[in-house]
This record gives sequence, structure tokens and C-alpha cells, in this order.
Amino acid sequence: MRLIGVDVGGTFTDLVYTDTDEGRTVIHKTPTTTGDPSRGVIEGSLELCRRVGVDPASIDHLMHGTTIATNAVLEYDGSVTGMITTEGYRDVVHIGRHQRPQHYSIMQNIPWQDRPLVRRRHRKTVRERLIPPTGEVLIPLDEEGVRQAARELREAGVVAISICFLFSYLDPVHEDRAREIVLKEYPDCFVSTSSSLSPQFREFERFTTAAMNAFIGPKVRDYVGQLEGSMTASGIGSDLHVMGSNGGVATAAMVAEKPILTLLSGPAAGILGGYWSGELSGYRNLITFDVGGTSADIGLAVDGVFAEATARDTWIGGYPVLAPMMDIHTIGAGGGSIATVDAGGAFRVGPRSAGAQPGPAAYGHGGDKPTVTDAHVVLGRLDADNFLGGAMSLDGAAARRVIEGLAADLNLGVEETAAGVLTIINANMANAIRSRTVQKGHDPRDFALVAFGGAGPLHAADVADLLDIPTVLIPAYPGITSAVGLLTTDLKYDAIRTEFQVSGALDLTRLNTDFAAMEAQLSAQLAADKVDPAQVRFRRAGDLRYVGQGYELRVGFPESDLNQTAIAQVLADFAAAHEAEYGHAFPDSAVEIVNIRVTAIGSVPKIDPPTFGGGDSVEDATLRFGTTWFRTDGAVQAVDTPFLDRGRLPIDVLIQGPAVILQTDTTTVVPPDWHLRADAAGNLIITRGAPS
Repeated sequence: MRLIGVDVGGTFTDLVYTDTDEGRTVIHKTPTTTGDPSRGVIEGSLELCRRVGVDPASIDHLMHGTTIATNAVLEYDGSVTGMITTEGYRDVVHIGRHQRPQHYSIMQNIPWQDRPLVRRRHRKTVRERLIPPTGEVLIPLDEEGVRQAARELREAGVVAISICFLFSYLDPVHEDRAREIVLKEYPDCFVSTSSSLSPQFREFERFTTAAMNAFIGPKVRDYVGQLEGSMTASGIGSDLHVMGSNGGVATAAMVAEKPILTLLSGPAAGILGGYWSGELSGYRNLITFDVGGTSADIGLAVDGVFAEATARDTWIGGYPVLAPMMDIHTIGAGGGSIATVDAGGAFRVGPRSAGAQPGPAAYGHGGDKPTVTDAHVVLGRLDADNFLGGAMSLDGAAARRVIEGLAADLNLGVEETAAGVLTIINANMANAIRSRTVQKGHDPRDFALVAFGGAGPLHAADVADLLDIPTVLIPAYPGITSAVGLLTTDLKYDAIRTEFQVSGALDLTRLNTDFAAMEAQLSAQLAADKVDPAQVRFRRAGDLRYVGQGYELRVGFPESDLNQTAIAQVLADFAAAHEAEYGHAFPDSAVEIVNIRVTAIGSVPKIDPPTFGGGDSVEDATLRFGTTWFRTDGAVQAVDTPFLDRGRLPIDVLIQGPAVILQTDTTTVVPPDWHLRADAAGNLIITRGAPS
């Protein structure tokens, strides 16, 4: 089986090829074609096929991670979108919940008001009403009103329409009928219904989710269609699967219909790739740490289970989203983060970034602001003549010049200032990890930190030191870990239903019937994707809260039919989750089952575990010695440091820091009080303290 994984980033498109029959894996990077990312995907795939000597028609699967949907939201660059909603609820997506992003600021940006996904003039209302709790029809759908709304929106130049009725999560009948009418009146329109995307209560979040799906829909649909067409025209014979925010891949047809599933496509693949690498070395409690040029993405896996975002945590570009997502926390911290002294005299690093153009001053492209990368160059932690495996040289003089300017503003020495830049950015990253661990009831000391991306291995040991994390893992190919992650997962689809049942008065028959119906729905979807039923498995879960609480916690449910014993275990698991999250639980209080969920997983071929041979000795791996600067005993000091070729490191030989490990896609820094070894799974294992 021949597989290609392709992850499109802002600067590079990363590719990995694997042949599961031959056990062969080859990596490749090509510049991202920003005007048309699909061109870079095709060109990179063809280059990779030529490099490994295989016919493009022989590729079985192409797995793709994309930022098309995310960028459309973050850059507010979607389609002209309309909405048809229940009479009287035109302004739900504007009013929100009176929860401002910054509670105490009188001058702030409210994204859904300042940058509306659907402008008010494009929001139309029609008479209809279902009533809870069963979804009975109180007011029939005004079908002529829907037709008129569709005509008006078409004439106004709207190209995508979201249909959002008040209680459609109870029964989609009115939304489904409205969709039929809209497509009959306007066949070329991209139409989203809130019930097909997120059939659960909370109308503001559900309406916004449907509006966002419509806002990004035409762009994602056109991209996927163009990519599939280009694959066929270029002779690539594989089918196309796209990475979803839930940690699984979806078919091109599913993504074209529900592009909102791909909002965290790239970062989700990174978490999977990081976990896969860690598990190969025997670690299952992992913090993934993906640092690029402008941002750092933090993820968490506890005993092999990835953290999932809850209703109160799922925000993209300031908009709430009700869609299954891995819990990924992103901050503005990366190699291009700019260091400044603000108007109050405070020393800050990020979130503003120099980006790829002009980039850090060390890149020699005209950058004139001090960045994290420039600080690494000044401290001798990057090899100016061997950057990107020698494909690029760094301008050390330019890096020193911009750091000197910052040092003058701070009245500090140049190396002290550069070390200060790293101290601040590392503290910012450590705080981001605390928000996903300590604040969620997890002790970071019980985890290993998997660091990847172009800049992650430069910072990993220092960040781990701040959090008392004992072990750092660096994957074999840190710069393309997201592309590798694409080849480690399965097809994955989710279903959800709102229940509103309270412990002590549960209707187990209804719960079991609803679970079975959701599994049947997802089975049909996987059957349409030609997945063998024997390769399908299901996971059940529910969103639970104490009666009167505003938000829920996710708890696993047994896969078999529910009985009183099973429910007792679910409630006990909820109490334990509440204790971990909030520090307390109320065993005698009534618990409400708000939503139930089913995830269907259809197995697809995956990358094989790698095997790595190493060099004969540390001496053979040593390229040179150089001066690097580390903060030791409270002072920034010069230390004579070996620069080592990662590909020639001997397996399972302990090496005491300091050391700088060079490879094509990243540089790994091992501080003086840490040591490392390369293992047979291809990971670098970096551990605090002297070798024992």
C-alpha cells in the first residue's frame, strides 16, 4: 500500500511517502504556492513520486491537511453569506450571549459584531416553530416565505445560505424542507443547515456554526474540487482524504459539504504525529508542542486519549463553533515573534511576528526587528552555515545588529538581551501548557513533552524545565510531524443528539434507541465511503452537568446497551471528571445528561513504525565545537558546545549536554543540565540531570 501525506503550511508544503509493503518512508518539502495551494500539493506529490521512483497512478491514498478553512475565517475572507431563520430571531448571531471577550474593557473588539459572518441585510426570517421537548410542529413552515427569501438573497449577490431554525435540533424537518426549496430556487447556492452540522441546543453557537460553514463553504468546496481534478489530470491515481478537527480524516465529498470539519486540520494532524512518535518510545501521557514561525500549538493525550474541546472552549478567530474538535491551544509564539520594549518600559516578545517575509533579520530578507530566531543566532544555538541542512545561510551580523538595538533600549548586554528574549518566550509557552494541564487537573510532571515544528526542539528543554517535565521527545522528522500524523489516523465521523435527561428519571429505552440510531446513521456514511463493516468501531460519550450548571463535561459511555449498573459508572466517571476539572464534586446532586455523542471510526491504511540505525560513536557524529550561551547559576555564560549530526548519533548512547543537534528540518538544543540519547524508534529522548 502506497500512501502520501501532505500538510500545507504558510511557508512550506510538507510531504511524506510510505510504502507499507516495503517498509520504506521518504520525506520531502516544497515551497507553498500561496496563490493556489493545490498546485504545490500536486507538484510536491509528483516530485516525491519521481524521487522514490514510483508511478503516481500507483498511489493508493493521499491524505491532506489544509488551512484553507482556517485562513478564510482568520482573514475574514469568505463568501457573501445569507441566512434564513425563524421569525423574531434575526439578530441572534449579533446579540450573542452578552459575554464579551474581555469582561472589564470598555474598548474591545467583538468579532461576531465587528466582522459578521452574515450581514444584517442578508438575514431573512420566515414563520415556523417547533416546540420542546419533543419537537412537535406548532407553526408550519412558511414555504412561500422561504422561496421569497431565497430569491431576495440570490438577487443580492449572496452565494451561500445558512438555514437556522430555533428548535431544529429536536427535528430537522423544517430545515431540510427549507434547504430543498432554496436549492430549487437557487441551484448553484452553497446551503448549510444548522441541524446537519450541530444538532444541539444553544442557538447562538449553532447558528454561528452554520453561518461559518456557509461563509467558508464555497472556497473549500472549490479548493477540494480543483485538487481532485488536478490529481486526476496529473495521473495521481489515489483517492483524497482531508484531515478533520476531530483527529480523523474525511472524504473529499464530506469536506466539500461540511468544510467546518477542517478548521483545525493542520494542528490536529500535528498532535496525532506527535503522539504516534511518543507512543513508539513507550510514552502515552504526552503534551504535544508544535512551534513554527508565528505560533505554538499545544495538545494533550492522557493514556492514549486525546483531549477534546468542550462547548465553552471551541472558538476560532473569536467565533464560537459547535463542531467536534481536539483541544488545541494556540498562542502567538514562534521563531518570528518580535521582541519589543512597550510604552511602559516592559520587555515583551510576541504575539506580533515577522512572518516569512521579511522574516527575522538573520534570514537576510530585509527584516529589521529583533526576533526569537535572531536571539538564537546571537547565542550561537543555530549554525549559520548549516541552516536547513545547508540549503540556507543565516546572516549573523544582521541578527546581532537588531539584538544590539534592543539591548540599548534595555541597557543590557547583547547576550543577556538575547537570553532574555528566550526567557520571555519560553515563559509564555510554559503558561500556555499550564492552561491545558494544571488548569485542567493534570500534573505536567506526569507527562513527556513531544516537541516538533521548525522551532519546537530549540525551546523544548527550557520549557520543560519551567514545568518540571522530566522528559522531552523529539520525533525523527520534527519539521514534517503534521504530514506524518496524516498517515496515522482513520476515517472518523461524529453524531450528536440533545437529550436533557436527569439522573433518577432516566429513560434508558430512549437513550439506547438514540445511540443505536446514531450508530446506524454513521454506519451508512462509512458504507458510502466503501469501508468494510468489519473495520468499523464506535465510541460513545455524553455531555453531563449538575442540574443548574451552565456548561458540561465530556464523559465516556459503554458501547453496550445501558442499564442501571452502566449508568452508575457513568455518573461516577462524571464526578471524577468534575473533581479533576474544578477541584470538587457533589455526589448527592442530580446530574443532567445534556447531549449524547457517537464517534464512528473506519480503519484505513497507516504508516509503519520506522526503524533507525545510528552511527558508530559520538565522535563520528560530531561536526564541530562552537561557543553557545546558556543561563547557568543565574548568569548568561559562554559554553564550549559540540554540534552533532543527528543522522549519525549512535543508538542508546547517553550524551551529556550541552549539545546542539543538527538536521535538515530543525535544530535541537540540549542545555548543560540535560542529557540525551537516540532510540531505535527514531526519537531523541532528552532527560533532565546527568546520565546515570
